[in-house]
Amino acid sequence: MLGGWEAGRLGSWEAGKLDELLLFINALLDQILCYTCNAVEVAMLAIRLSEEIESRLADLAAKTGRTKTFYAREAILEYLDEMEDRYLAIDRLENRGRRWTLGELEQDLDLVR
Repeated sequence: MLGGWEAGRLGSWEAGKLDELLLFINALLDQILCYTCNAVEVAMLAIRLSEEIESRLADLAAKTGRTKTFYAREAILEYLDEMEDRYLAIDRLENRGRRWTLGELEQDLDLVR
């Protein structure tokens, strides 16, 4: 986490402790931003994960200095976008509304060539 110049000025024990402190501060900032940026209301969700998934999530969080909550929230948001698009497309296919041909659109918009 520390660059060569900074690490060179500290002993290995001090550099390790500073790294731990920086990871803690990053995790704390993630939680502060999570709860204060959405000042309206924050809901909590508990999910069951297999040991493998939880371990992968914990490893990623530890390597990056982010929280497991941060990555879980990001994954859910990305998945929600995809699923909303998918179900909207399915709904449009199953509940067909009025359809226009290209000719009808051009005529209605006075674009007839």
